[in-house]
Amino acid sequence: MQTRCLRNERVLIMKKKRILPVALAIALAFSGVSFANNAQAATTTLTIWHNLGTTQNADAVKALTAAYSKANPNVTFKLVDQPGDNYFALLQAAAVSKKGPDLALMWTGLFALQYKSYLQNMKGVVSDAALAREGSLSWSAPNFDAKSGAYVMPFDRQFYIGFYNKAAFAKAGVKNVPSNWNELYAACGKLKSAGFTPIVYGNGGQSLGALYYPWYDASYIAIGQNSSPDGLRDLYNGTNKWDSSKNVDSYNKYAALKTKGCTNQDILTKTNNVEDFIGGKAAMIIDGTWDTKKFTDAMKSNVAAFIPPFSDQPIKGVVEFAGQGLAMTNYSKNQAASAKFLEFMTTDAAAKIVDGVGLIPNVNGSTTSNPVNQQMLEFAAKQGFTRFPMLDNVLQGDVVDAGNKVIPAILGGKTAVAAGLKQLAQVWNNLPAGKKGNTYN
Repeated sequence: MQTRCLRNERVLIMKKKRILPVALAIALAFSGVSFANNAQAATTTLTIWHNLGTTQNADAVKALTAAYSKANPNVTFKLVDQPGDNYFALLQAAAVSKKGPDLALMWTGLFALQYKSYLQNMKGVVSDAALAREGSLSWSAPNFDAKSGAYVMPFDRQFYIGFYNKAAFAKAGVKNVPSNWNELYAACGKLKSAGFTPIVYGNGGQSLGALYYPWYDASYIAIGQNSSPDGLRDLYNGTNKWDSSKNVDSYNKYAALKTKGCTNQDILTKTNNVEDFIGGKAAMIIDGTWDTKKFTDAMKSNVAAFIPPFSDQPIKGVVEFAGQGLAMTNYSKNQAASAKFLEFMTTDAAAKIVDGVGLIPNVNGSTTSNPVNQQMLEFAAKQGFTRFPMLDNVLQGDVVDAGNKVIPAILGGKTAVAAGLKQLAQVWNNLPAGKKGNTYN
């Protein structure tokens, strides 16, 4: 009897346990609340750091995150615009305390690899199908080998490129876009006589410090010396020393841009160079695709792209590169949600958003609606130009940091060419042995 009673009590208890959840669900249903709604109410906030300022790339990040949140209301974003000149130092400091962002704007190439200690390799985290839709992933993989997995999901295809004002060229009687140093000097003389600043320099556009960013120009100086991107490795491994005779010769011709009147005199202090170009005061500017829409919006069909002719012979190369994107931090507490957003960046919908803000999508097979951006794509796709990476993305970080100061000082006339290049050579000499070989790391 006692055993049977105990069994009956257990049965009664089990029945009550089954009844309680059902009763609770009914009660919640009458109150307008459900288990599903509670689950959906949980919101994940992804923090993104960037140093894009007011560029079109910043617009792209805002538009991509807004579209993703609209389709996924349980995911919101906190966008933090950090200062450009010490952005990477801030990222490193935040990584030490693991209090940085979930996703960070990261340049590809060695910029990404030197910070990989706190970045998450996307291999096995982001789906293979999504990664296959994205171009140029090799440039953020160890030794630039895509099989090793990439650290950055690029959102646009970028160019370092020249822009020129067609009306200024016509008024000055410059009939053809210059293709070498001598033609450039000659064009500068005509443009200056017609009342234009031939090439305007300053730290406007993609502002990355107090001085103009010199690696747009340096990339084309290097391309002028090399028929293949493999030649850029010679600057990395020291085969082509910074103070070599050919570099001294090339940078002497570069410094002559100012002495021959091709540039504004205040290149080291000017901040409104973009406005001078848009306003018709300057005939040319060396810039990038992040400003194309600004130019076409203001100048319509009067603006076009050209290859900076920093060579004795016509250059048949162009800087076309997936220059930057978003990388996930390996200490993020929201990696699953971050990975889903990175996958979204590889979709046709994301490509349309990137094109909509005036940039060139990096998704394979995507198109661009901006005619000047399309002109850039056709340099390689239809005119046989060789695609080169951005020089600063395939050089050691210490060399790039030194060049940020030395190269503007050379063009600005504050440092002699030989002395400035000797400084860069010394910076390279002081690198650890592991940073001087044929393997990029």
